[in-house]
Amino acid sequence: MSLTDDLLSQLQGAPLQQVSQQLGLDSQQASGAIGAALPLLMGALGNNAAKPQGAEALLGALQNNHSGLDIGSVLGAVLGGGGNSAAADGAGILGHIFGGNQGRAETGLAQATGLSQGNASQLLKILAPIVMAYLAQRIGSGGQQASAGGLSQILGQEKQHVAQAGGIGGNLLGSVLDQDGDGQFGVSDLIKLGSGLLGSGKR
Repeated sequence: MSLTDDLLSQLQGAPLQQVSQQLGLDSQQASGAIGAALPLLMGALGNNAAKPQGAEALLGALQNNHSGLDIGSVLGAVLGGGGNSAAADGAGILGHIFGGNQGRAETGLAQATGLSQGNASQLLKILAPIVMAYLAQRIGSGGQQASAGGLSQILGQEKQHVAQAGGIGGNLLGSVLDQDGDGQFGVSDLIKLGSGLLGSGKR
């Protein structure tokens, strides 16, 4: 099972109800939107982690700010307005994940799912800390010492899975990461993304 599918299954039930209530959506609409947003976030993280300095910064952020947290408590902190901590700072995390592409990601998600721009933005801010806590859990439970190379490999496979699976999430990822609008993700796109790499944030 892919990381995205695994996390999606963990968000069914009570977490999905909480998110749908927060956004004022019915559970079916919320479920569809989460199903589009998660692959987008995972794929963008895979893109950042493809570069050694990106993988190291991400690993540092996961270990310093997100380890030892469970998804339920992170969701509670985000929905309860406890976004002051680095672990629940959805806006800050999104800035690191997407860099200058955050607006494009929010607009793309809104258009693809029928959400309002505000709801799309809020959903990404809710999910970003959950994705980070989930990844910290995954790399922490592997038994072996977590490494930037290992993280890069895991997220690289996930990005590939998202792209191959297609659907809303895969198509969104392609359009968000294609900076120069030529339909292909190439070196010029990488250079533009390089300035928006994950900073490891507060230590």
